Amino acid sequence: MTIAGKTAIVTGSTSGIGLGIAGALAGAGAHVVLNSFTDTAEDHALAAAMARRHAVSVRYIRADMSKGDDCRALVEQAGACDILVNNAGIQHVAPIPEFPVAKWDAILAINLTSAFHTTAMALPMMRRSGWGRIVNIASAHGLTASPFKSAYVAAKHGLVGLTKVTALETAGEGITCNAICPGYVLTPLVEAQIPEQMKVHNMDRETVLREVILDRQPSRQFATTEQLGGTVTFLCSEHAAQITGTTISVDGGWTAL
Repeated sequence: MTIAGKTAIVTGSTSGIGLGIAGALAGAGAHVVLNSFTDTAEDHALAAAMARRHAVSVRYIRADMSKGDDCRALVEQAGACDILVNNAGIQHVAPIPEFPVAKWDAILAINLTSAFHTTAMALPMMRRSGWGRIVNIASAHGLTASPFKSAYVAAKHGLVGLTKVTALETAGEGITCNAICPGYVLTPLVEAQIPEQMKVHNMDRETVLREVILDRQPSRQFATTEQLGGTVTFLCSEHAAQITGTTISVDGGWTAL
């Protein structure tokens, strides 16, 4: 069985990792639902362009992933969900005593709780068809930690735990649930940090990339959105039908240390 004709919902998918995953699934023949919280003309144009490129149905549905009702409505409005990729996420960095409570709440809501809501809505659809794939985009920080990232690390560890529970609850039903744990990926979000890091460390771009941003990534190379899209597509294939409840690190050796 291929994923051609399956319906895939990818949260947080109008840029970066989510967009790369959505494009890979569309390229494999899946019908795709793109999502963000903005609902602009550009969002809908992005969906239309992806549909033309891959000759599949691509829709954009707005949902604020910090709100449980929006998360559930996203799946309901999609009308079908064979593949669910929980990708939406945000970040904030601060020491625990100074960490803003509002930021903690938002990070936990978007990075973790949203996946609970979408999964809860998607599972009945998957069970009715006897087939489903859930892929949670966690992080190397779902397996290890860094200082000043308390909310992000807690949320990503929680997402790995949710992955395992979902896999156990669906074992033997034709449904799998796995987490991908990327290291640093060169997305627009990371790209925007580079000039400031160059100033702070008085380094050129290449040195900042190698010695600062990629310091914990032994390969000293970014993972790419194409690599993550390919990994998700593999997990959705029949080759991965017995891979469930686990994590796949795409981190250049970070978590091997």
